[in-house]
Amino acid sequence: HVQLAESGGGPVQVGGSLRLSCVASVYTDSGYCVAWFRQAPGKEREGVASIDSDGSTAYADSVKGRFTISQDVAKNTLYLEMNSLKPEDTATYYCAAERRRLAIWFRLSRNVYSYWGQGTQVTVSS
Repeated sequence: HVQLAESGGGPVQVGGSLRLSCVASVYTDSGYCVAWFRQAPGKEREGVASIDSDGSTAYADSVKGRFTISQDVAKNTLYLEMNSLKPEDTATYYCAAERRRLAIWFRLSRNVYSYWGQGTQVTVSS
């Protein structure tokens, strides 16, 4: 069983930055994929960024150039650095994990992840 715990959310002004963290127990596995998803009220949960055990990353078009996903295996922690935040980035952000590597075209699909955190709220306002 994989445990995930997000932190770092909060209110931020348009154009500001936040860094989300997720402590994940998946890092003891030799192969895995971890990702950040977000869900705004009334909308479906969407993939934001993913990274796997080889360090390969994938990003949604809406966040490319603004968000950076990274991981510190020694600290069992996944990060999402969010810059140039926009009101449309407002959502609950979830980290997710799968105990295997995933083909890149699946990595931002919510249906392939078995483990989820509880989420952390990000609110971007002017």
